[in-house]
Amino acid sequence: DDVLGALKEIRRLSSATIVLKRGAMGCIVYDGPISDDLEAGIVGQGFPIEVFNVLGAGDAFMSGFLRGFLRDEPLKTCATWANACGAFAVSRLLCSPEYPTWAELDFFLKTGSKHRALRKDEAINHIHWATTRRSDEIPLLMALAIDHRSQLVSVADELGIGHDRIVAFKRLAVEAAARVSSGRAGYGMLIDERFGRDAFFDAATKNFSWIGRPVELPGSKPLKFEFSQDIGSQLVEWPLNHCIKCLCFYHPNDPAELKAEQQEKLRTLFEAARKVGRELLVEIIAGKNGPLTDDTIPTAMEELYALGIKPDWWKLEPQESTAAWKKIDAVIAKNDPLCRGIVLLGLEAPAEELIRSFEATLAAPSVKGFAVGRTIFSDAARTWMSGGMNDEEAIADMAGRFRQLTQAWLKTRGLE
Repeated sequence: DDVLGALKEIRRLSSATIVLKRGAMGCIVYDGPISDDLEAGIVGQGFPIEVFNVLGAGDAFMSGFLRGFLRDEPLKTCATWANACGAFAVSRLLCSPEYPTWAELDFFLKTGSKHRALRKDEAINHIHWATTRRSDEIPLLMALAIDHRSQLVSVADELGIGHDRIVAFKRLAVEAAARVSSGRAGYGMLIDERFGRDAFFDAATKNFSWIGRPVELPGSKPLKFEFSQDIGSQLVEWPLNHCIKCLCFYHPNDPAELKAEQQEKLRTLFEAARKVGRELLVEIIAGKNGPLTDDTIPTAMEELYALGIKPDWWKLEPQESTAAWKKIDAVIAKNDPLCRGIVLLGLEAPAEELIRSFEATLAAPSVKGFAVGRTIFSDAARTWMSGGMNDEEAIADMAGRFRQLTQAWLKTRGLE
């Protein structure tokens, strides 16, 4: 009960720095004699917030204090960092996983928050998410996309064969991608759940850097989710390292009602992704729905960012000009510099055309690679399903086309 007496007794026994915690009022640090005035010590800034969780605050407090103390920061700074870290811990639920990262703490100290419940601050939460991702930075991503469903169903139906052949073909695509990647970093795949369950199992053994899987109902506009509109209940069943991919046919000139419906759907998906801790790739195809100018995709991205949608990845159409890519890059730099980046989609373009489009992306450092499907597998799918290729021939054909694109991409980056 005698705080002052306790402090004086500690000082009598030790010359160590003493830290007195006082909750929302902040701590006081004593590095010299203890006077009769408790307030005579070094006082760090306090952060009154809503107390949501009483566990783990002490460890968080100590982590903030030691970050400064071990770097010889002024004791007032150490105290401020300690108070802030403790505030984060009691304002969130999960103790140590939700302690702030340095980037997050730095942002909070510079800008503050309008929320007494820090867990409700979307800007801070996004920094926490982006700086605690489960996988390291992915500076290069070259993916073979085999998540196509309606296109392969059309081929199978046209040939009069069972859809089980689609399942088998997707497994061949995994083998083709693995032959090219050879376990190296920077390679990945897009695989769907409807026909790709066995392909997922195969891919899990191939050491790909990235696995994405779609949630959109193929061809839907307005956007609908496949299997169920309760998207959160689907995502909780996924492996933690599977990235959500959602294709949306979206154009800034779309009718207001359509835009609002699609924006709401994407916002719902974004919130669900964050709630269950899965990364999100948003794919925008605008060129099929109106003119594609240098401003089309940047405007579409700005509109989604304005809604608080911050995907980990974007998947975008090739742009004809470097000006368009510069504008796209600027949109990301402005709204989410922690975005993982962009991958190009293919739209079944000839390989030579795609390779030419790679050069234009040099204007945008945010572009990290591509996720291309039909350019690689279309010929093999039809020929194999019709009996004109055996398994090995189909694998070799797809591997050759995928390798051609990867080599071209690496060459543009000076990596080949």
